[in-house]
Amino acid sequence: MADSLTHWLLYFTSFITLMNPLGVMPVFMSMTSGLERSQRKKTAYKALVTAFFTLIVFAFGGQMLFSFFGISVAGLKVVGGVLFFFMGYDMLNARLSRLKLTSKDVGPYVDDISITPLGIPMIAGPGSITNAIILMDQSNGAFEKAILVSSILAVCLIVLIILLSGSKIMKFLGETGNKVLMKLMGLIVMVIAVEFFFTGITPYIRTILNIE
Repeated sequence: MADSLTHWLLYFTSFITLMNPLGVMPVFMSMTSGLERSQRKKTAYKALVTAFFTLIVFAFGGQMLFSFFGISVAGLKVVGGVLFFFMGYDMLNARLSRLKLTSKDVGPYVDDISITPLGIPMIAGPGSITNAIILMDQSNGAFEKAILVSSILAVCLIVLIILLSGSKIMKFLGETGNKVLMKLMGLIVMVIAVEFFFTGITPYIRTILNIE
């Protein structure tokens, strides 16, 4: 029992660190600022469902998927880095929020952002996907695999709770505070993007230059 709890805590802490719910929350609030509360909740639910099933699919079939399509985690990091960079740039210039959305635009907008970039790669990013693949590979037996799945579910629920309570935090900060926070998070997202990009592209450069 104690060993199982240790495993669960190990899985949980690794995913909560990599998925970084407090870092996702300002991005989520910025992208959904033009939505009503019900639509914001719907977006949060869809994004977390997308992230959860993405992590589960990669946990159970990531190695096979990567082998089948001939892709690598490094490639995923490069793409994630590019997406993060443009998203951070828009945040830095306060262009991410959409102030007016017609009822016709709301549905497609929610479906669009809840999958990408919120679900993937903001919540289920290259780091958490790689973590899911590695931990599943190290899990022995159905019980340890179930522990891994439950830890992913627990982290996703925590991220969901933080996203849903984000409006209270933003209300407390006020309009000026929100703008400052969005610009600050935009800068941080751009830094993360650069780290992702160069971490991902390094293996390709080493291959081209034939460096061990």
